[in-house]
Amino acid sequence: MSDLLLHPEHAREPLLDSFSDEANIIGLDGIEFIEFATGKPQALGQVLEMMGFRPVARHRSREVLLYRQGGLNIVVNAHPPDAEGESALPETPTIAAVAVRVRDARAAYQYVLERGAWEVPTHPEAMELNIPAIHGVGGSRIHFVDRYDEFSIYDVDFVPIPSVDPKPPAVAGIHFFGIVQYIGAGRSYDWIEFYSTLFGTSLIPDEQRFGIMPAGKLLRAPALQPGNRFMLQIIEPEPDSLDNRERLHRIGLGVPDVLAAVRALRALGMEFVESQAAHTEQRGAITKTDLGSVVFELVHSEQS
Repeated sequence: MSDLLLHPEHAREPLLDSFSDEANIIGLDGIEFIEFATGKPQALGQVLEMMGFRPVARHRSREVLLYRQGGLNIVVNAHPPDAEGESALPETPTIAAVAVRVRDARAAYQYVLERGAWEVPTHPEAMELNIPAIHGVGGSRIHFVDRYDEFSIYDVDFVPIPSVDPKPPAVAGIHFFGIVQYIGAGRSYDWIEFYSTLFGTSLIPDEQRFGIMPAGKLLRAPALQPGNRFMLQIIEPEPDSLDNRERLHRIGLGVPDVLAAVRALRALGMEFVESQAAHTEQRGAITKTDLGSVVFELVHSEQS
């Protein structure tokens, strides 16, 4: 992280006109997928289905399943971290990776590496795409994907599940809103600098808030298409907290009508927190924690 502070603006390379502009330095265009790592893929799959996701494809060579609803893709990775299966998968599901859409993956990847990002070595097998990635918070990865229109990464690496709708509709207009990241005490500036330097995010004023969980700092990512913009929320621990781990914590989902979305998801079996501190209202709602770590937050949002 500190490497990012060693390159003043005047020392940086000019932006590449082929993939970026002044307001969108790496040609960001939203989120392609979010990946969970888990040793209990069936249990996580049940939670995802209660949130409206449906399994649509399996990876050709790994224990990986693709879930989808509308424009949202979630990858459930239960493949052992090494070939012999000696490394243990996490006891509870963990958000292990986020893939961002960019105009040119190779150019965007080179741009962030030149500005201090740490490369994640990739080891694609036969007939697999080599998707570049850098290290994110808490051992997670940030991938760069530029195949997301007519031809996508799933056309190469995944096999459709027979007799399943490959594009299941979104429940109650659900769309991607953002992701919540827990950080260490006093680390807000480091992470704001990380995302603004590498991705061109902008800090949202503290008085501008969304949903019912307004803690921390909010960052807005640019996008080639306005409807693909997303938020990053970074939250430091409470002063008396013993948990100082940094990690991706939960996914924020936008819906045009929170109350209608909650009714639809409750009909699928999802439970929501109803307490004095956090309860369902038109601004937002938050699901009860499943499997020890899986949480979704609904936020009132009209996708444009």
